[in-house]
Amino acid sequence: MMRFEQPIPDDPANQWRYQLDQFVQENQQELAGLMWGLLSEWGEDAQETLGIDLKPQPHFVCCSREALEKLNRKVNCKIQEMLGIIYRYNPREEVAIVAIGDGQVKLIYFQPDLSPPECFNRLEVDLDTLIQQLEAKMLTEIQSFPI
Repeated sequence: MMRFEQPIPDDPANQWRYQLDQFVQENQQELAGLMWGLLSEWGEDAQETLGIDLKPQPHFVCCSREALEKLNRKVNCKIQEMLGIIYRYNPREEVAIVAIGDGQVKLIYFQPDLSPPECFNRLEVDLDTLIQQLEAKMLTEIQSFPI
């Protein structure tokens, strides 16, 4: 797989994006497994999306379609393209997560090496434990950015 290295931004307001990208890169299989497990719990017709809220400290949240639509209206439809990806990605092959910073939103979108169902089946912990482990890692790896 070809990787393009991103320089660490000098702008403190955008350092969280770099740190989050690094976290996602290092934890793709766990995030894919978590996403698939949550979608399985939420049900086939679920309209929820996994989110990462960075305030007051990084933690996972459930973002309803209604809340995302409301946010899109508040920002004059500036995240419409992001919502198109979130609403139409293939959860059996891809992962889409919304990251929420202070006045900023970022789409985390990738296709892991293994499918999300395979990633989930390889997990050796339950979803609650996985959430706790990933949140603890985020806290140590993404805590120093000023948003």
